[in-house]
Amino acid sequence: MPRNVQRRVRALVFVTVFLDLVGFGLIIPLLPFYVESMGGTATTAGVLLALFSFAQLVASPVLGRLSDRVGRRPVILLSLLGNAISMALFAYSTHVQWLPWLFASRLLAGATAGNLAACQAAVADVTDERGRAAGMGLVGAGIGLGMVLGPVIGSLLHVHGAWAPPLAGAVMAAAAMLGVLFFFPETHRPQAERHEEQGRPRVRLADVLARPGLGAVLALTFLVFIGMTNLQVSLGLLAQARFGWGELEIGRLFALMGLVTFVLQAFVIGWLTRRVRDTTLVLVGAACMGTGLTCIAAASHGAMLVLAMVLVGSGTGLLQPLMASLASGFAGRELRGGVLGVVQSAGGLARVVGPVWSGFLYSRLGPGAPFTSGAVAAGVALLVGASLLRRRVPDAPPPSSLKV
Repeated sequence: MPRNVQRRVRALVFVTVFLDLVGFGLIIPLLPFYVESMGGTATTAGVLLALFSFAQLVASPVLGRLSDRVGRRPVILLSLLGNAISMALFAYSTHVQWLPWLFASRLLAGATAGNLAACQAAVADVTDERGRAAGMGLVGAGIGLGMVLGPVIGSLLHVHGAWAPPLAGAVMAAAAMLGVLFFFPETHRPQAERHEEQGRPRVRLADVLARPGLGAVLALTFLVFIGMTNLQVSLGLLAQARFGWGELEIGRLFALMGLVTFVLQAFVIGWLTRRVRDTTLVLVGAACMGTGLTCIAAASHGAMLVLAMVLVGSGTGLLQPLMASLASGFAGRELRGGVLGVVQSAGGLARVVGPVWSGFLYSRLGPGAPFTSGAVAAGVALLVGASLLRRRVPDAPPPSSLKV
């Protein structure tokens, strides 16, 4: 396979994920304030995030299997189109100040949120075992950089009106869609072109659990996202309640976490995985994340929050690409898209349960409770990661030729 085509795929995946996550980062830190302005509560914000994740949970395996059948490019295009429309609907909801429109926008966004799994599958298509974690790190770097700039841009745009950040997110998603439409090469030849049997089995949860290592990766993904959703729902509320911080300061906290994640995934993860086993690094990531969430729960001044976000950013910076790399390695090439869709659904299930659980804990037990819960989840993730230490990740077959 030409190296210039590999570089092109990796670069376009980075840009696509970056633009998509900038749009996501524009609104997520401010979401509790949007809900509050429309008459909702912390529990309402949790339910809103859970609705997005429930739709994603249902749709992700379908989109993953679809990317195995028809290719990665059409699925990425469909997802970005849905994201652009949902962001425009989000902006409209802030204009009319009607909460049901906000719920509808997040439902549509969740139902079409398959671009990340398809982008990860595209990177895995053009990398071997040695380069897989670094390739997933590039996807994670796009996520991290998007989460650096998104909250900052969102905080700055918010002064022009509540509609401005989501409308900017719609523009970002549309720009990413145009880039994929005109420049992205297909990395996975559709099933019909490979003259395979029409009855190729679907990727079912039982099949995933039967494959060595994948059950642990699913559990690890669920636990990590439980911790992350607790943070996304409750960090802004905690910072406001304890320190009187507003949208700008909270946006900077999320930007700091995103910056740490970006630096790790863009410049460090490839170097680390050439020297340390992926499964060992999973333990380091889970330990960083658990320590950071514990610091947030106990934070008595702002400096502790800053330190905590560095630790959580370090944990997610390691865990995100490593979980995707392990899943794609254990899955094998032919079922990679479907398996990554199932793994994304494990994260989606956590994002269904996590926000509601976090909102409940915050309302009943106080600001620190969601982060204590997240730290416990990270501790269990550490134990699950330890179970992978003795497993060898299979090498992927040589990627097939790409077509443009």
